[in-house]
Amino acid sequence: MPTTAIQHRWTNLPSESVAAGIQRQFITGDRLTVAHFELKRGGIVPRHTHESEQMTCLLSGVLRFVIDGRDIILRAGDVLQIPGWCEHEVEVVEDASVIDVFSPVRQDWIDKTDDYFRR
Repeated sequence: MPTTAIQHRWTNLPSESVAAGIQRQFITGDRLTVAHFELKRGGIVPRHTHESEQMTCLLSGVLRFVIDGRDIILRAGDVLQIPGWCEHEVEVVEDASVIDVFSPVRQDWIDKTDDYFRR
């Protein structure tokens, strides 16, 4: 565990293609994960759930979340809070840039067991 501040730069972090039109970078600390997504119009994040509470901060573009049977449209500047174990899916309506924050850490990403992207 680090005992001092660590500076990260998105441009220096590896990017992975997790599905068609979906690029992901992430940093994991002791208790949380921060992710940067670049999403292309028409991309889909399939329905899934995870232990982590999620804060989605939409920097640009438009996303449609489906949660509890209802549509939630996010536009640049919006933040969506999703409780842990809340099932959700996402459609990329317009090319988007997103910062997601998760607590606790996304262990499934670290372990590469996030198979919902590849269904």
